[in-house]
Amino acid sequence: MIRITLPDGSVREVKEGASFLEVANGISPRLGKTAVCVRWNGELHDLRETVSADGTLSVVGPGQPEALNTLRHTASHVMAQAIKRRFPNARLGIGPAIEEGFYYDLDLPSPLAEDDLEKITADMREIIAADLPIARRELSKDDARTLFEKRGETYKLELLNDIEGETVSIFEQGEFVDLCRGPHLRSTGGLRADAVKLLSVAGAYWRGDEARPMLQRVYGTAWEKAKDLEQYLWKLEEAAKRDHRKLGKELDLFSIHEEGGAGLICWHPKGARLRRTIEEFWYAEHDRHGYDIVTTPHIGKAQLWTISGHLGFYRENMYSPMDIDGADYFIKPMNCPYQILIYKTRGHSYRELPMRMAELGTVYRYERSGVLHGLLRVRGFTIDDGHIFCRADQVDDEIRGVYDFALSMLTAFGFRDFDIYLATRPHAGKAVGEPERWEQATDALRAALDARGLPYKVDDGGGAFYGPKIDIKVKDTLGRPWQCSTIQFDFNLPERFDMTYIGEDGAEHRPYMVHRALLGSLERFIGCLIEQYGGAFPVWLAPVQAVIIPIADRHNAYAETVAERLRGAGLRAQVDDSAERMNSKIRAAQLNKVPYMLVVGDREAEAGAVALRLRSGEDAGAVPVEAFIQTASGIVRSKSAELWAGA
Repeated sequence: MIRITLPDGSVREVKEGASFLEVANGISPRLGKTAVCVRWNGELHDLRETVSADGTLSVVGPGQPEALNTLRHTASHVMAQAIKRRFPNARLGIGPAIEEGFYYDLDLPSPLAEDDLEKITADMREIIAADLPIARRELSKDDARTLFEKRGETYKLELLNDIEGETVSIFEQGEFVDLCRGPHLRSTGGLRADAVKLLSVAGAYWRGDEARPMLQRVYGTAWEKAKDLEQYLWKLEEAAKRDHRKLGKELDLFSIHEEGGAGLICWHPKGARLRRTIEEFWYAEHDRHGYDIVTTPHIGKAQLWTISGHLGFYRENMYSPMDIDGADYFIKPMNCPYQILIYKTRGHSYRELPMRMAELGTVYRYERSGVLHGLLRVRGFTIDDGHIFCRADQVDDEIRGVYDFALSMLTAFGFRDFDIYLATRPHAGKAVGEPERWEQATDALRAALDARGLPYKVDDGGGAFYGPKIDIKVKDTLGRPWQCSTIQFDFNLPERFDMTYIGEDGAEHRPYMVHRALLGSLERFIGCLIEQYGGAFPVWLAPVQAVIIPIADRHNAYAETVAERLRGAGLRAQVDDSAERMNSKIRAAQLNKVPYMLVVGDREAEAGAVALRLRSGEDAGAVPVEAFIQTASGIVRSKSAELWAGA
């Protein structure tokens, strides 16, 4: 008999060879009826798989993330089946569930058009309505190879060759057969036709290799309920309105030029002003938290990157070397080696530690053209990089301090919801250092998270090659996660660069090193801010905080006087003295998402006031200039999300 331990600690015995569905039915008929898949010894399994050894079991039902992923995986098979019915010669690639949906890569005789997606959707509805049973079979690799050779599925044959072991699993629904681990629903009718939608088609190189064939990747989404799909489609529509590439152009913030190179950002005056505001806040906060600001070169000798390990572990993301005086130089992908060199320019006592260095350092990394995306994936970007060199007894406090610093910075920009991950040692061959030291470093990061009591997830194998890390993702107003802060423990670079300090015992000791970026890439962070606020930034971040709008040309002089007073108080103000009518000027300022429109005419000039309109459309009436300055300046200083007192 097989012993199965359930989540409540109870143990059940079942016959060897029983399916997980039979086990679930044995626990409770209701549980068996609603079961979607199971988590067996921590891994997801299909209900049709069988039990062959003792283990722990939890049954996954509707409403759980794993159940939704299973539903979406099944939807990808239904979509592939519908496409094969319409295009019998199509060859199958892969079709996984992904966050918020699914896709399938296919080799098709011709490009799919928009009306093809509508026809495929209609075919999917028929397959769902037919409620085809989904069967799972295990085959020897030889039998599976014969099966897919007969079906002409060359991509499946390649995948088959990469699978370890002597047997593989296939799933069948009607005439459709796929090589797949699962899990899947019990039948195609487990999907709701009104909760499935195909979204788009894109190109995708087979297995991500630019030298391999270009396949068509068909994206879709699937949900448990129709109302969930409606909510998701609304979110997609809202996300399109907030797309930072669209708003970046409309608000004249930045541009990317083919003549200059893909993935390289040109900041326009308003975008540069936004960036400078963020940088000034960053510098002030780092001064307050005891950091020394440094600046380091953009290129370095190959020897530097060999010592650091980047040429060994990160070479594919670095650009080709340039020959300078017979030596190879690389444009820097990281800032840390140079900050280490600064540390090493003189000896250090234990009394000097911790030493905290930070810089806004621009780096360059190779990204494939297919993944470049506005400000979010670029080839040249600035990291708010910092490194802390400390003693062993200071590690816990420093990591906790950085963690708190990161959350305070992100909160200042209006983020309140976070996803936190502890990323552990990369898998074999992709990490340096002894396992014992990795365990020690990981424990230090885990202790910092546990001490703050915030929930976090473990990203197994997601650490950097030199140490584990904490990743903090912010969630925007649409609930989308954005990678920002990272805190990385590093015990390898101090060893590689032979870093030392003189301890209290008079002997040399190796310092510990913490890498940290609070905002991450400034480019990515600003892209996130644009989409978070839809371009309508809080007053303290707005590139232009106030536009003074004269009613007639005779009011231009007073408008300039008001603008000078605002600028003198540190507010970013402009005068719109164009020939447009007043209402057109107001409309233009609203489209540019300027927080304040200050209309001035005869009455305002005589009273030393402005007629205040807010970008929200509210008319706040006449306000003395000095009162406006005091209120607006207070909102800016407090970094409030408030637009105006009482508004």
